Amino acid sequence: MLTKRIVPCLDIKNGRTVKGVNFVDLRDAGDPVELAAIYAKTGADELVFLDISATEERRKTLADLVRNVAKEVNIPFTVGGGISSVDDVDILLQNGADKVSVNSSAVKRPELINELSGKFGSQCITVAIDAKQIDGEWIVHLVGGKVPTELNLFDWAKEVEQRGAGEILFTSMDNDGTKDGFANKALARLSTELNIPIIASGGAGNMQHFIDTFKEGKSDAALAASVFHFKEIGIPELKEKLKNEGIPVRL
Repeated sequence: MLTKRIVPCLDIKNGRTVKGVNFVDLRDAGDPVELAAIYAKTGADELVFLDISATEERRKTLADLVRNVAKEVNIPFTVGGGISSVDDVDILLQNGADKVSVNSSAVKRPELINELSGKFGSQCITVAIDAKQIDGEWIVHLVGGKVPTELNLFDWAKEVEQRGAGEILFTSMDNDGTKDGFANKALARLSTELNIPIIASGGAGNMQHFIDTFKEGKSDAALAASVFHFKEIGIPELKEKLKNEGIPVRL
């Protein structure tokens, strides 16, 4: 049985780790290099590093910061933010990233997913999807959640898989930063309808929320930020709790 993954997320703006609520009201959460090193030593299975202002500000992810973070970790490391070409991915992988995450650029030009998976392999390509419910329908949003599209979450997720994505990082904008739990109904539907791993993001507030997303949401991995950054949940303690609940984890 595959183990469930615990994935701290480092949202980066101007070289610092930040965290907000519902994608706004950002506050400083520390130095990303220091945080990455701590997580690697305390049992995180993977890290996700998102330069959250890269797309909005029309600039590329900071490759030197990626390089510095990569020096400190010995676990898989995904990088996203402003990636729109094969060349962008090439630079990030050369600087130490194991995987890349694309979001807005894939919606604007879906064939990018085909190009990236064809060049680097699907195991290297994560597609991040930010969505929130509007009139009862999950709608995909772009540019850090600021721009709504006409795409339905589940339709887009299926297309993403067909085009060669290796996994999907689904963030519920409704749940993000609220600490009320993950969007498990939507996650369970994604996990049921797709054949690639689904990473749950948005809403972690306590250990029970992780248990729930693995059991009810059928998630393959759970991503969180503030509960780890501000030491509200320790990863070793979380994994012990998950193990005691019968959820397979790497200790």
